Amino acid sequence: MIDKVVIQRLPTGVPGLDALLTGGLAEFSFNLIAGAPGSGKTTLAHQIMFALANPQRRAIFFTVLGEPPLKMLRYQQQYSFFDAAKVNDSIRFINLADELVSGDYDRVLARIVEEVERFEPSLVMVDSFRSVVQAARVVGKDELDLQRFVQRLGMLLTTWQATTFLIGEYVALEAQANPIFTVADGILWMAQSVERNSMVRKIQIMKMRGHATIPGLHTFRISSDGVHIFPRTITSGHMPPDNTGSRQSTVPARLSMGVPLLDELMGGGLPAGYSLLVSGPSGSGKSQLAAAFLAEGARVGEKGVLAAFEKSPARSHKLKLDELIANGQVGVIDTRALDLSIDETLYALTEMIERTGATRVVIDSLSGFELALAPTFREDFKESLHRMIAVLTGLGVAVLLISELEDRYTDLRFSPYGTAFLTDAIIVQRYVEFKGQLKRVMGVVKVRNSVHSHDLRPYEITDAGLVIGGPVPAMDAMLTGHPRLIGGAAGA
Repeated sequence: MIDKVVIQRLPTGVPGLDALLTGGLAEFSFNLIAGAPGSGKTTLAHQIMFALANPQRRAIFFTVLGEPPLKMLRYQQQYSFFDAAKVNDSIRFINLADELVSGDYDRVLARIVEEVERFEPSLVMVDSFRSVVQAARVVGKDELDLQRFVQRLGMLLTTWQATTFLIGEYVALEAQANPIFTVADGILWMAQSVERNSMVRKIQIMKMRGHATIPGLHTFRISSDGVHIFPRTITSGHMPPDNTGSRQSTVPARLSMGVPLLDELMGGGLPAGYSLLVSGPSGSGKSQLAAAFLAEGARVGEKGVLAAFEKSPARSHKLKLDELIANGQVGVIDTRALDLSIDETLYALTEMIERTGATRVVIDSLSGFELALAPTFREDFKESLHRMIAVLTGLGVAVLLISELEDRYTDLRFSPYGTAFLTDAIIVQRYVEFKGQLKRVMGVVKVRNSVHSHDLRPYEITDAGLVIGGPVPAMDAMLTGHPRLIGGAAGA
């Protein structure tokens, strides 16, 4: 029996990348970081190098650019991952511009081999391969010479006892015929696109020998901390709460909504691990209900998370939501406008849930959320929303989503996106006309696996929050003249 070779995984130091690689980068692998200019290839390579390099694991970064390494380092120093103490000791930068200008590929390879044998690095990076191509054209080298050079360089990088990277500017069509893509053990493809006023960056693991990766395109950002990747979460469907000793068992079977009589109308409150859609027109009190939901959690010792894509929920004197946020009982997700992705938002939510142990999440509102997304992500909003709800409820938290609706008086709808079926419970709020005034009414449309009230109840918004009235005989009179007002309502 032959024992399997154990391949050590190296932590990349890039948030989200180890998860994308399902454990880290394979040691001694030859990797290609490819993409268009400006997509973040060099920044990613430097971030990995500075995270891994130390006196026992040294690194060489070969530059074949026309500009000196000092100019490149001037800009790389702006990132928080840059550690000047490692330069020259654990990390060396070698400029191959002089060798490249001559067009002598043998000389370029000889210099690379010489420096590697002298420094004995565990990490070797060559940036940027496109410069080699451009130089070849200048000195009149034919394509065959260039291909031989690429193949020889690739073979060198694969034979060293080092983890190696070749950074290059490529377009998608080149990947089909370029021999370097065949030799490489791993291929990380980076891209960026501009749509209207938003910049969207994506990364794909096109190839990684020896272990599975998370497939598909994944969004990432470049900030002062470097590259941050948000892996696309793949779910196996809705996972309801259980009683097997998992995280869900630490919260009550039913969560109180914090509004008198509403728990009774819902059949005992909102089950932990359920999603609740609160829909209604502007001014109907949706955000007030969300604030009461978070405040009630804080009152009984539960943490909450608020993702506010519009203005924050109404903060009445009694609810004191600002105070709950200030003392850490309710966490707030920092939502950037115009260029969010679902995966970035989901990452922020799950990170805060796991860090704080939150049991309640409010998303206010779906309309604002859609507007905050980059245009390219709005096309598959329904699919992405389904994935987000499944992940959050799978963590055992109760999720309250607010949906803004136009009140048409003559029909009853629950979501402008056709997504009401994705949630476990629905509460609808709306206006009715009565004696020359607008009155607010609400009803529980559904709560899965629960016996709940089907009554429409009047309610008021007061300084103390929402106050729901009891069954009123005059309710039928309020609805007189609007027989279609409650027509088409979904059942339990």
